[in-house]
Amino acid sequence: MTDALKRLSDEGVAVWLDDLSRKRITSGNLAELIDQQHVVGVTTNPTIFQKAISQGDGYDQQVSDLAARKVSVEEAIRMITTADVRDAADILRPVFDATDGQDGRVSIEVDPRLAHNTKATVAEAKQLAWLVDRPNTLIKIPATQAGLQAITEVIGLGISVNVTLIFSLERYRLVMDAYLSGLEKARERGLDLSKIRSVASFFVSRVDTEIDRRIDEMGTDEAKALRGKAGVANARLAYQAYEEVFSSDRWNALENAGAHKQRPLWASTGVKDPAYKDTMYVEELVAPNTVNTMPEATLEATDDHGEIRGDAITGTYAEARADLDALEKIGISYDEVVQVLEDEGVDKFETSWNDLLKSTQAELERLAPSEG
Repeated sequence: MTDALKRLSDEGVAVWLDDLSRKRITSGNLAELIDQQHVVGVTTNPTIFQKAISQGDGYDQQVSDLAARKVSVEEAIRMITTADVRDAADILRPVFDATDGQDGRVSIEVDPRLAHNTKATVAEAKQLAWLVDRPNTLIKIPATQAGLQAITEVIGLGISVNVTLIFSLERYRLVMDAYLSGLEKARERGLDLSKIRSVASFFVSRVDTEIDRRIDEMGTDEAKALRGKAGVANARLAYQAYEEVFSSDRWNALENAGAHKQRPLWASTGVKDPAYKDTMYVEELVAPNTVNTMPEATLEATDDHGEIRGDAITGTYAEARADLDALEKIGISYDEVVQVLEDEGVDKFETSWNDLLKSTQAELERLAPSEG
């Protein structure tokens, strides 16, 4: 039996789990995944928390206590989600210590309703870092226009960041620039750059979902030949951009001051089209110094039948560029697709957040103590 997850780790890909719930923490499941399946990090988002809190009774005691204190629903959500992130961070602390802070990380996202408000995003990031109060936390900030300045400000304060919802190569370059600007601010403030970490979450499967939908509407053989190619091609060209930026003179000066590279993180790696191999976004995106955050189904599929054949990205850039160019030639606009995806991504997380507010409010009311 081949240990695909170990091979993946050996190739320089950090295996992170894209899921968290209190049951996963209290049952010992998270510790088991770390121990047996090479998981070295956890990512969360509003959708994950909405699902966790609305299922089962794992949160009843805490919600009951919060209801007795008559806290607002917003405060209740922050108390619940930061408790889970804090506990997961403690479970992952040995990994954090063993990797000198590179892995063993748990991500928590700023309120997605603030995605277009720089000042509020910075304030929320500071509050979350303070609330969780663990060195192995990453604060997730979306890569919207407003988010870019927030990334610089938050990194400049010495807070580690997971930049999320990156779809376009142009925006990814601006994200890396925001990170370097933040490190330069931190250096000016005399902060220890070696304590600051960041990942840039580049979304993969959603690109194929949107482009394949447009291909299917066209229905031509020429178009159909390009199905399932855009997501991987886009991510591979992102890695090329990463290699360029993190070999520049500007970067070298920061590295000499103790800074760490911002690793590309492949997000949205669950395959949504049954026509594709369920491990496609793992096997095709193997490269040194990257992270792949997987939903549990993808993690299990990779463990069961993943074929890790070494670095799958270096040397593929010309082919990847040709694939994206071919889409433009048949009339699918890359710029339009990535903007649609960013807008949808923010909207989806905002919808999940609103659902989370509603379901938590209902739980607070259900578990509220009777007066008297």
